[in-house]
Parts: sequence; structure tokens; C-alpha cells
Amino acid sequence: MHPTPRDPNAPSPGRRRLLRIAAVAALGSPALVRAGDVALRPTPPNALGPFYPPQKPADSDADLTHVAGHAGGAKGTLLYVSGRVLDVHGKPIGNAALELWQANAFGRYIHPADSDASGPLDPDFQGYGRLASGADGAFRIKTIKPPPYSGRTPHIHFIVADRSTRLTTQMFFEGEVMNERDGLYRYLSRDDRRASTGRYMDRSAAMEPGALAVAWDIVLAA
Repeated sequence: MHPTPRDPNAPSPGRRRLLRIAAVAALGSPALVRAGDVALRPTPPNALGPFYPPQKPADSDADLTHVAGHAGGAKGTLLYVSGRVLDVHGKPIGNAALELWQANAFGRYIHPADSDASGPLDPDFQGYGRLASGADGAFRIKTIKPPPYSGRTPHIHFIVADRSTRLTTQMFFEGEVMNERDGLYRYLSRDDRRASTGRYMDRSAAMEPGALAVAWDIVLAA
């Protein structure tokens, strides 16, 4: 008998193992302050995941859709993510350091442990970026909408830090059918899910046709 052919779109055994490790990682809980003292819920921590890039790309700015020296742009649906970094009292946190990384339009990360079984690399997609919030706490990122992949709903990884706080988290997208099947999303309480979810906005006239826009504020606990 001939062996059953392997589904070329199925994740490799190594990728499945890494995802299982990330899914059972201790996520921790955000510091909660008395309700009378705060107006905002801290953005909850979430797993770093197995694909934080060990070597950062030379071009690591806040536009992940264009790599310096490349004529082409990233494949996928353009996405703008904007918001502010705030403390629990709603005060803007200026000059906060943000890092983000995500899968490309095919579901693959720029990480040596992620293989061709996940999909091809996109040479025109950075996969990782870093920036600082403005004096008013504002930030704006240009990227592509990440797709779902085996066991995960669309999401973007973030590390956000100021002088006293460092938060590792993930941003989810409202209305995704796979949210309720994602183990890391389901782990969160209802309030923490809301704090972790970006909301779609009306498309700005300054955006490219077909681009999406998401608003998401990041609240750092003291």
C-alpha cells in the first residue's frame, strides 16, 4: 500500500510542537488596582510565542510593508494599527519602546524554526518592527493583516516598555471566527479579551484603497 500523501498546507511537526509549548506558557495576570483608583484596565500579558526573531532585520522601522532597497511591497492586505500607550489613569506615556512581530500573508514568521511547511517567506515583508510612542503616547504602524494558521487566530505580537514596566502581549482582531478557538485568546477573561482586541475604524482618505485600519490602545500597569 502507498502511504497517504502529506497535506502540503499542514504545519510541520516541529511547528506544532512549538505552538503547543507557547500555548501552555504561563501568561500571568496584569496588576489590578482598586476600581476607585483607575479608569482603564491594564492590557493583559500574553505568551511571547516561539517565533520572536533572534536576529532582527536590518530594516526594522514601523512600516513592515516595505523593505529598504526593495522595489516591491509586501503581499497581503494593508493594515494600519494606531493607538496610544497610556497608564491606568489615562495619562499618555511618551517615548515608550514598542516592538512587534507577526506572520506574513502566508502564515510564516521570519524565524529559523519556522519552515517552508508554514508557507513561503515574503522577501518584501519585514516581519518585525520597532518604534517609540510620541509625546502624546501615540503610535502608528503600517503592516499587513496577518492570516490565521494552525491553532491560531490572526494576531500580532508586541513588547511595550517604559522606564518601569515591560509588557509582552498579543493584539487580536474583533470579529474573527477563530478567536473563540484560539487557546491563548480563550485563556483571557472577558474584560482582558476586550483589552487585547483591536477595533476596526473607517478607512481614512489618506489610506490606500482596500487598506484596513485598527485602533488599539496599550495600557501599562504600574
